[in-house]
Amino acid sequence: MAKMNLLQAVNNALITAMTQDERVMVFGEDVGHFGGVFRATSNLQEKFGRARCFNTPLTEQGIIGFANGLASQGSVPVAEIQFGDYIFPAFDQIVNETAKFRYRSGGQFSCGTLTIRTPYGGGIAGGHYHSQSPEAYFAHTPGIKIVVPRNPYQAKGLLLASIRDDNPVLFMEPKRLYRASVGEVPEDDYELPLGKAEVVKEGSDITLLAWGAQMEILEKAAEMAAEQGISCELIDLRSILPWDAETVCNSVVKTGRLLITHEAPQTGGFASEIAATVQDKCFLNLESPIARVCGLDTPYPLAHEKEYMPDHLKVFEAIKRTVNY
Repeated sequence: MAKMNLLQAVNNALITAMTQDERVMVFGEDVGHFGGVFRATSNLQEKFGRARCFNTPLTEQGIIGFANGLASQGSVPVAEIQFGDYIFPAFDQIVNETAKFRYRSGGQFSCGTLTIRTPYGGGIAGGHYHSQSPEAYFAHTPGIKIVVPRNPYQAKGLLLASIRDDNPVLFMEPKRLYRASVGEVPEDDYELPLGKAEVVKEGSDITLLAWGAQMEILEKAAEMAAEQGISCELIDLRSILPWDAETVCNSVVKTGRLLITHEAPQTGGFASEIAATVQDKCFLNLESPIARVCGLDTPYPLAHEKEYMPDHLKVFEAIKRTVNY
């Protein structure tokens, strides 16, 4: 085991994958000698050469189009989109090509070996073009997987599983935690299952559900709730698509209540899909309406970031309202 922050865990996972499989290559804007804007790809070019870690032109549509071609011809590309906000120029390539290539070719071709890495979310005073959480846009598209780690241990295990999965994966990294989240990470090769949520803490009164950076918020809110005698069950969804409805519903059957939080705006956010599914499957077990604590339905603000963010205080207030309904 070694102490790593989330960035170091991502870097270690990439080194592990590139060492184990010479078909793995990493590319994107400034990922080469510079190591990426956050340094997630530091030293990869020195270790593996310019043929396997290289800079691309500043065109996200081109990056993913190039990656699709590589993946369909047998390479294992790991393409970086510098910020989650910048992924939208590549939206057509991802939802109409990456996700559908296997289907439209009748299984003759596939982009299944492609992994797209991108940092997402706020908390870094990045304003409206460096703080968005676009996971829900892509969750509407069959054919890709969406994975979000919450800490360094999860980041390495989930990224290795994503690179080796037989489906294209959008791997979204919570940039607020890049250097803030430090933990013990095995130096050896390991994978964590995609599509499987993790019950982080068991409880009896209410189920709290999130992914990525919001898990830290849930933990703080659950501690405050515990001081008032409220027992919270914490679940990290980890995979947005496919998402683990069975684990979530089993928890809600036990607690009778559910609160979901994410940084993205509330309208059309992925919490809506979860709430609809849980209401359908657990209706007779619910003791109160399903609660959502999300970002506001506005562009992500710079000066009012603290008001926008769904923090532990907002979650704590929603826990009390839900339990006392």
